[in-house]
Amino acid sequence: MEQAFETHISEAFPELLEESFLLACSAGLDSTVLAHLFAKLGASFELAHCNFGLRGKESEGDREFVEQLGSDLGVKTYVKNFDTIGYVSKHKVSIQMAARELRYGWFDRLLASAPASYIVTAHHADDVLETFLINLSRGSGLEGLCGIPARSNAIRRPLLPFARQDLEAYAQKAGFAWREDASNAGLTYLRNRFRHLSIPALKEADPGFLDQFGKSVGFLEGSRGLIRAYMEALKKDLVQQRNGDLCFSVSGIKSLNPLDAHLHELFKDYGFTDWRAVRDLLDGESGREVLAGTAYRLLRAHDELILRPFEPTKGGIFNWDGPNLPPGLPLHLKVESVNAPGPADPRVLFVDKETLNEGWTLRTWQKGDYFYPLGMLGRKRVSKFFRDSKLNRFAREDQWLLCSGPEIVWVVGLRADDRFKVTPSTKEILKITWVD
Repeated sequence: MEQAFETHISEAFPELLEESFLLACSAGLDSTVLAHLFAKLGASFELAHCNFGLRGKESEGDREFVEQLGSDLGVKTYVKNFDTIGYVSKHKVSIQMAARELRYGWFDRLLASAPASYIVTAHHADDVLETFLINLSRGSGLEGLCGIPARSNAIRRPLLPFARQDLEAYAQKAGFAWREDASNAGLTYLRNRFRHLSIPALKEADPGFLDQFGKSVGFLEGSRGLIRAYMEALKKDLVQQRNGDLCFSVSGIKSLNPLDAHLHELFKDYGFTDWRAVRDLLDGESGREVLAGTAYRLLRAHDELILRPFEPTKGGIFNWDGPNLPPGLPLHLKVESVNAPGPADPRVLFVDKETLNEGWTLRTWQKGDYFYPLGMLGRKRVSKFFRDSKLNRFAREDQWLLCSGPEIVWVVGLRADDRFKVTPSTKEILKITWVD
């Protein structure tokens, strides 16, 4: 075991022999063995233990064990006590999800302050199989079936090629002590049911099952790499980035075959789960949208699907006494007096200063708004102006109006109001420039 581990680390994780790292240690078999193996290699590491306080004296016993292990190995130990139940109540998540979020959040903070470059966890081959079966039972795509990555940002998982029985045999032969979490023996959690019921049956049916499964996962990872390369090439022709949004060609997507598989690859990373609704957008009317919870919005806008992060509507009303602009406006405007109007530019407005009231306002549009578009007779509702200008829902939400008192002076960047235009009788001209 020691020789196989040393060879694996030198070939696959040489950085763990060159730089210091934090080893996540629960007091269980896997992380205890991993700590001893790295100590044998003379690696520079420290232990990090999460005490979730869910098992009373047992949790305290785990903490004491890890602190003693760190002392025996001559390495520093970090311990964090969490109010896990309070986190569950506040964030409305499962205990398992709460523990995961608390654990990795603390790891990130530790990396920022401790002299370490990586977090090392003790996931092994059996964990990969359990994760595969869980994801398979939930209808996961290829990404989920590839199991647990050996590298993920600053996280390293060097035990993935090794089975739990290998770790247990090594620990027993070396005389290492470890602690068992009693909750792992029950059947409450889906992972435990696979661990104690399904996986033993698979191994009994074929003693070499775990090794063959590892090879299959390797093939799946290779396929995932090919798909990623293909999708990156495809996106260059299919997707444009505009004003912070990702814009997907509807006709381009509809030409893909098989359609559902491509839709999944295009949008799976954004949290969408209702794939029928996403597919229906391709033939839906402009203005329809699908939400990925509170993460992303996908809008059908004419011949595009537009993706943007979910965020509260910008909205807001900003009032001041013009023309001196206050700090903190959502748009960068510049106001100056000029002798004559300049060339036409959608980002520049020339107005007769005497037509303006003292009170200036910058706001988003509201139902019932109207103005008198420059060059047209009569007034027009802003909503109809948006439709005629073919502005999609996102663009309407982003659109700002510059007002003088209650009256709209400028649909910023699109159209000025005729009532404030410069005429031969104008005495003072203001030039208002939208800088950004």
